[in-house]
Amino acid sequence: MSGYLSGVKVLDCSILGPGALAGFLVDLGAEVIKVEPPGGDYVRAMTWPIVHDSAPDGTPRSTSLMHLHLNRGKKSVVVDLKTDEGTAVFADLVAACDVVVEGMRPGFLDKRGFTFERLCDLNPSVVVCSLSGFGATGPYRDLPSHGVAYDAWSGGVTPETDADGFVRIPDRVNIGITAGPAFAALGILAALVRARTTGQPARMEVAQSDAAAYFDWYRIETERAYQRPQSEVSGNASDDGVRRAAGLGGMREGVRYQFYATADGHVLFMASEQIFWKRFCEGVGRTDLFEKWPGAKVADHARANTELQTELRAIFAQRTSAEWIAFAHEHDTTIAPANTPATLLADPQFNHRFQWVGADQLGADQLLVPLVTGDDPPTIPSRAPEVGEHTDAVLADVCGYDAERIAALRETGAVS
Repeated sequence: MSGYLSGVKVLDCSILGPGALAGFLVDLGAEVIKVEPPGGDYVRAMTWPIVHDSAPDGTPRSTSLMHLHLNRGKKSVVVDLKTDEGTAVFADLVAACDVVVEGMRPGFLDKRGFTFERLCDLNPSVVVCSLSGFGATGPYRDLPSHGVAYDAWSGGVTPETDADGFVRIPDRVNIGITAGPAFAALGILAALVRARTTGQPARMEVAQSDAAAYFDWYRIETERAYQRPQSEVSGNASDDGVRRAAGLGGMREGVRYQFYATADGHVLFMASEQIFWKRFCEGVGRTDLFEKWPGAKVADHARANTELQTELRAIFAQRTSAEWIAFAHEHDTTIAPANTPATLLADPQFNHRFQWVGADQLGADQLLVPLVTGDDPPTIPSRAPEVGEHTDAVLADVCGYDAERIAALRETGAVS
């Protein structure tokens, strides 16, 4: 494998969603060794969809897309940390790696004798990162949780009630389970730079709940700002200083910044700057709209102007979404496609920017990390591993064990 992190070795002790952290590092070229308990990470059977195919020997197998994506490119080693021999193997792996990732409940490694101090004894410049649900401190530290919990806790997803009065989880993007690993990967990269230049070790911990909240910093900080008097914190001048709801909640009554139905779907109109609004009106031959409602120079959404909204609704319905995007290019104004995860697959911008790796290589069609690297070819990972697939190879190549020692470890059950 090649990539920006070529030569960096990562020891990944994670299950389920936190596996995304080391997955980002794989996509950047790192060698990631996934340490699994006997029986393996049950992410292989978790959630949907489940991909059915055959192993190289023809054996049928069923694997979750989550495992295929989060653990692609990793090497799987099964080590039983409840045995003395397994603990010794893990220590040798720590000594050989640059980064140790703990993606369990907080304190997993501590309980097995691998405190930060011991990890530093084994590897003086080691970078250690713990990624958990609610973090290593606070009243929710030991609360078992799954991905939606972090968005629900942070206010990023709210319950919906159906026609029968049952409360439902709405269809929303999961933020915490992706943002947490991304923030953690950023911290690891910064610590690696310091470790390579000074030899200084580092430890950090990231909560997926924290990441979900920080991803929504604009709304949260707005609510905090609104705790101050109106004289100190107001709304936009275009709204006569009236405070709008935080974030997109304040966009609901927008008119010049709003979704509009087209002849075959929807687009998002975003003429909050006067110049874009003027260009739109000129382009559709309705300068009368600009003359009647010129608006403020910036940050003017013509909020609650239903008369104007009625006019715009009729205008947008006359063309297809693709025609409106062509219009936006021609007249240099602000209109964007409005997709669903299904329609995005056919979007030309999506297909220009993203690279798919096929099911023949990864078990399912998957997207590479969204990083355009100029002339550097992207790192193409291998298929996510079977449980313990690389145990012998890693122990030989990374730890320097000979065949006799590996066989003895297998005999005791320390590795498998």
